[in-house]
Amino acid sequence: MEEVPHDCPGADSAQAGRGASCQGCPNQRLCASGAGATPDPAIEEIKEKMKTVKHKILVLSGKGGVGKSTFSAHLAHGLAEDENTQTALLDVDICGPSIPKIMGLEGEQVHQSGSGWSPVYMEDNLGVMSVGFLLSSPDDAVIWRGPKKNGMIKQFLRDVDWGEVDYLIVDTPPGTSDEHLSVVQYLAAAHIDGAVIITTPQEVSLQDVRKEISFCRKVKLPIIGVVENMSGFLCPKCKKESQIFPPTTGGAELMCKDLEVPLLGRVPLDPLIGKNCDKGQSFLIDAPDSPATLAYRSIIQKIQEFCNLHQSEEENLISS
Repeated sequence: MEEVPHDCPGADSAQAGRGASCQGCPNQRLCASGAGATPDPAIEEIKEKMKTVKHKILVLSGKGGVGKSTFSAHLAHGLAEDENTQTALLDVDICGPSIPKIMGLEGEQVHQSGSGWSPVYMEDNLGVMSVGFLLSSPDDAVIWRGPKKNGMIKQFLRDVDWGEVDYLIVDTPPGTSDEHLSVVQYLAAAHIDGAVIITTPQEVSLQDVRKEISFCRKVKLPIIGVVENMSGFLCPKCKKESQIFPPTTGGAELMCKDLEVPLLGRVPLDPLIGKNCDKGQSFLIDAPDSPATLAYRSIIQKIQEFCNLHQSEEENLISS
């Protein structure tokens, strides 16, 4: 479908194609026919595919460069440290797929079998899928419009053979664009546990996170909580803490309090995080005593607790 009016009533509305705002819209005839409201058959196919996935977590950010993919990778590393926990990491940042580099999997290829695409395994219990594996070079630009991006996301969710998985972490691009709507739409029937939103302390980042929170509420996506990344820098020599990104408006803590959203924790800056990501290694293993590692572990535990509670509530709802 082409660009729609700002006040479009929606393809599934009774006013679709008939409202005043529909006049002159290139999709008016399609919406009025009811064809636009036909559910995508892929939704049911994805629901069936996702029956083997216990928990689904989206990692979001309002702005690029706040460490969202870094957090997604370390969340996957942290969960997979328990060899009994099957973890999957799906990179749907179609135009900026950094997960292969961060996970040390650049140059790996995706293989196809009778049951679908096989993820690339970093460990026996940690599988990864990214559009980066489909490019001939990591420097290749992906120049796609929305429909093609959505088709790729649909294929990832429907055709990747994850097997039995405890946690599926979906690393999304920054903002609230086509990719986010597609993931939420395709996984709605399969039940998403919730979203983790990444920010940095300064207002220029928080401003976009407020939009991200608004997006989650509009599409009825549960918010697991907010992570404040790059939250201060502890000098390894003098042990003095400096605010590299000053929280001029109170940082994530005040924002979360105002918007009644949980603050999962703060991850301080540590130069080793960037170095480990460039090397494709787990910072949690390389720097086990770092304040940043301790913060990551506390946040991961809170996410696990949220998911377990969410699962218990769903089971109680089904049994009643």
